[in-house]
Amino acid sequence: MLKSIIIASAVLVSAPVLAQVTQPSTTVPTDAQPDTTNTRLTQAVPAGQAPTASESAPAQAAEAQPASGAQIADVVGTEFPNYDKNGDGSLSATEFSAWMVALKTASDPSTKATAPATKTWVATAFAQADSDKNKKVSKGELTSFLSAAG
Repeated sequence: MLKSIIIASAVLVSAPVLAQVTQPSTTVPTDAQPDTTNTRLTQAVPAGQAPTASESAPAQAAEAQPASGAQIADVVGTEFPNYDKNGDGSLSATEFSAWMVALKTASDPSTKATAPATKTWVATAFAQADSDKNKKVSKGELTSFLSAAG
């Protein structure tokens, strides 16, 4: 479950970049009438050719790929300061909980932070992430935890 949430979060963060389509050097002839209902496909595919699966669904392909360790590290590096409210370089159980609930809510909008099942899930995740058992989760511990969940 946590793996799915982490992957979904990484995909949400990286999907806009991965979904960009590079224009091929082949152009549509000027005498062809462009289909104005989908200009991205019209511009990317020469007239008379059907789009391939990769051209018609780049975002679907991006969602199918699991997040790499480097992508997870990038997300942790970017988002960590937003959740480290006291700026001590590590997440307390409360700070960690806020992040995990946000991740879970992104994949399941019906998630309630106050629900007993959510509290149990977060407590278990915190115990697993806190590898040195100092009651705090560092960037390194969080990155390792999220990478291992994959």
